[in-house]
Amino acid sequence: MAAIAICAIQITSAQEPNKNKKGMANLAPEEIATLQTKKMTLHLDLNDAQQDKVYEINLENAKMRKAKIAERKARKENGNATKPTKEERLEMANKKLDRQIEVKAKMKEILNDDQYAKWEKAMAKRASKMKEKGKKRQANRKA
Repeated sequence: MAAIAICAIQITSAQEPNKNKKGMANLAPEEIATLQTKKMTLHLDLNDAQQDKVYEINLENAKMRKAKIAERKARKENGNATKPTKEERLEMANKKLDRQIEVKAKMKEILNDDQYAKWEKAMAKRASKMKEKGKKRQANRKA
């Protein structure tokens, strides 16, 4: 009986991390922007004026992400979820890069040199993590 109880507890606890896997998906853009700004404030030691400007950037990004997610979800529900053509992928990649360049320029205006260097380092680390995650996802698809 004790062994069964221990097994049941371990199985239940192993499944719990997947419950909240969505992360910020259920939050409003304003809530996401607030959380991201607070994290950046702790990491970069932002002053009040910088926090306000960074919040606006984070809010704009969060709204754009939410809109794209809603658009993809609607397309999937309507049965129009086809893979983008080569031209569409190129256009999406160009838009994404343009947006990244725009955000980088804004952050350079807002942050001082030390903060900006720290922010760039964090963004590079985040990008490498995302790349690793993508590689793992592809490997799982092939398997």
